[in-house]
Amino acid sequence: MAPPHFLLAPPVVLWSHLSASARPIHGLVLLQGGEEKTRYCTDHLELFRQESYFAYLFGVREPGFYGAIDIASGQSILFAPRLPADYAVWMGEIKPLSYFRDTYKVDMVFYVDEIAQVVQDRFGDHGKPLLFVLHGRNTDSGNFSKPASFEGIEKFDTDLSTLHPILTECRVIKSDLELALIQYANDVSSEAHIEVMRRARPGMKEYQLESIFLHHVYMYGGCRHCSYTCICATGDNSAVLHYGHVAAPNDRTLNDGDIALMDMGAEYHFYGSDITCSYPINGKFNSSQIVIYNAVLKAHNAVISHMRSGVNWMDMHKLAERAILESLRKEQILQGDVDDMIAQRLGAVFMPHGLGHLLGIDTHDPGGYPEGLERPKDPGLSSLRTTRELKEGMVITVEPGCYFIDALLTKAREDPISSKFFNWQEVEKYKSFGGVRIESDVYVTAQGCRNLTNCPRETWEIEAVMAGAPWPLPASSSMAAAAENSNGISKAL
Repeated sequence: MAPPHFLLAPPVVLWSHLSASARPIHGLVLLQGGEEKTRYCTDHLELFRQESYFAYLFGVREPGFYGAIDIASGQSILFAPRLPADYAVWMGEIKPLSYFRDTYKVDMVFYVDEIAQVVQDRFGDHGKPLLFVLHGRNTDSGNFSKPASFEGIEKFDTDLSTLHPILTECRVIKSDLELALIQYANDVSSEAHIEVMRRARPGMKEYQLESIFLHHVYMYGGCRHCSYTCICATGDNSAVLHYGHVAAPNDRTLNDGDIALMDMGAEYHFYGSDITCSYPINGKFNSSQIVIYNAVLKAHNAVISHMRSGVNWMDMHKLAERAILESLRKEQILQGDVDDMIAQRLGAVFMPHGLGHLLGIDTHDPGGYPEGLERPKDPGLSSLRTTRELKEGMVITVEPGCYFIDALLTKAREDPISSKFFNWQEVEKYKSFGGVRIESDVYVTAQGCRNLTNCPRETWEIEAVMAGAPWPLPASSSMAAAAENSNGISKAL
């Protein structure tokens, strides 16, 4: 296990913030890890997953821990729960403190019930140590992080405002070690998506596709956790953006002619992936599916080709919208001037979600809206999880989509200005189409970006893989398939 990430970041970042806030340059960063929870009032323990900020700093897998870092020296301390004797009977060996010191590469380990005494005795040379605890709002959920609390904390001064924005900003830029974990999660998830693609057949259930993915990432990748609940949507379910929850439980039967939208990602040592593949269940794109799929692929590829440090993410969202609207106009689903459509925010009718989000320990990693950056209010743009300029070292998802959502189309039809852009006779043909999303995880560099995801994306690649071809496709067969597909599209259109 690597040293705490905080120790790898320049300490001057924290010191400059403390100086600006007139705080003394001494004290402890103190975080409380996650607690194990039972299912409601029962004794059934849910599978524990560590709180993300604590995982970021300390990498601890077990529940009930606290962690501290001395700002002046950089020394790191873990505080482990003191377990009862019968833990050894039911749960396994009670590890000595030295085990946690050696496993998590910290300087010192004590018990949780010793926090107050240790803090005072070891870090009280300048009076009462100041404790910087984590408290701040997650701009994706609106929820607040839980500040550390322990018996005796009232004896110390605490700062609830300084740490959260600094630690959040540290998480925005990924180290080489973090990137390696995200790449591994992407590799395993890409392989699993391809396995699902190959085995999908009409007559199966959506949950069977989910189970193939879950089995593959665990069996062959050692990924016990997923980054989020799998979205295995087919047919008109693919227009439900967060399908797969308990009220829409991936239980539809797959039909010949359905489009599938598979949004699934594995997590490895806390770090996640977030990948979406869309394809026809029967293995062959029909003319309507080609139109919508290639519109989204054009947007996906355009954004990735423009990404680099310094590019504004809202501009990338608008670029994706433009690509989709231009494609829909070309196919006479829309009519009129694309600039006028964009001014009317017509892109949000077909892509109501944001283009992507920061990715790391959380699927929606924090840092999208640092202090001073306001969320836009226009349709579609209000769903952006960040409007930052891209920085070298960020990992962000690129996930344009095009959906035919009744609620949004009805609203557009009732609007006298928006309605004139639609060829409603053509739109009617897509009423039960569902939607397409293509999502890759992308690492930002100074000169451009690197796509960490490795799935078939072109229509001919998908058809070849679903027919049993190896992935990646051999160069010769890829060129031949591309030429054949190009001829096929011309005939279909």
